[in-house]
Amino acid sequence: MVLAWAALSGFEGASLRAQSVVVRQMEGEVRAFLVLRTLDGEIIADGDSTQVTHGREVTNRVVFHFKDGSLQDETVVFAQSGHFRLLGDHLVQKGPAFKHPMDVSINGSTGVVTVGYKDDSGKDKTETARLALPPDLVNGMVPILLKNLASGVQSATASMVVATPKPLLIKPLITAEGADSFSTGGASHEATRYVIKVDIGGVRGVLAELLGKQPPDTRVWMLGGSCPTFLRAEGPSSAGGPTWRTELVSAVWPKGVASARER
Repeated sequence: MVLAWAALSGFEGASLRAQSVVVRQMEGEVRAFLVLRTLDGEIIADGDSTQVTHGREVTNRVVFHFKDGSLQDETVVFAQSGHFRLLGDHLVQKGPAFKHPMDVSINGSTGVVTVGYKDDSGKDKTETARLALPPDLVNGMVPILLKNLASGVQSATASMVVATPKPLLIKPLITAEGADSFSTGGASHEATRYVIKVDIGGVRGVLAELLGKQPPDTRVWMLGGSCPTFLRAEGPSSAGGPTWRTELVSAVWPKGVASARER
């Protein structure tokens, strides 16, 4: 989902080794509807999430259509045979909602990352790099992988490719920050709130903090238990972009639709 909407399971205790993610919750066919809001609650985009399976291969696509005509469209393909493994990710962001529109493709098998973007003069540019992608790569898989955290794990790390526009490998750090209550109808529930901090690392990380360009934190709310579920997230969708809130929504029926009793 959006956030890039990063987590790594397979950890025991506070281990932070880069390793592939153990599959604890098999992914299946899913259809969900989302909205993207400002932090003031204004809806700025409608989203549609579709997930299909082909054997042990899963394709998850999330599309957001903005009121201003902008588009965010991300498709991630991953394998789930004992461990999760990212096979490919394609993210398109275009329109006035994005300061820097981009088209980013990641080939999980070859490590080739291609970034299409426009420079400050409006000219089309392309950056291509071959990266040594680690087994804990989580692009496009944040909610899915958070569902697979081992019981009792409070912190983890993972890897993610970002476009600056040059492709760069970063290390999101995930921590269970606390719990928040919510309700469905008349029932009360409790969600775990995770905070995701981006560790750019090395000299680049120090410069980012000095220049005030350290990416803001992202927060993701998950429902735990035997069937963990994504609930909402807050964070930027692009470099230098504002913080937006992604939430699940349910169907709203027009008042004129007849109930079963009236038919």
